[in-house]
Amino acid sequence: MTLAYVHSLETIDEIEPGLDAPIAPVVRVLMENGVETFESCQGGPGHAYPEPTVRFYGERGAGFRALAVALEHGLNVLHLRRVWPIIDGEPTGPCWEMVFLLSTVRSSATRLD
Repeated sequence: MTLAYVHSLETIDEIEPGLDAPIAPVVRVLMENGVETFESCQGGPGHAYPEPTVRFYGERGAGFRALAVALEHGLNVLHLRRVWPIIDGEPTGPCWEMVFLLSTVRSSATRLD
């Protein structure tokens, strides 16, 4: 199983080589528009998530702002979630999670370059 790539406050140019190639353009769009991403995965068999997913920090309004960024850039968002991951039996967070249609991630690599 491939783990999700965890990133922090680096710039997109610093983290892009470590990202799954299909999700990298999506992360770039979000980061370049002020979304503080910290984890991403292209999704699918053998990956950490079943679908293309980007997780990011932010208060209540951050998810809606990130959704607007994604939609303005033609990304097809499947789900926007506010989540509290359970780590070592304790809830942590919350953080935001945006899930994309697989077709969006496949086409974004060529369309967003």
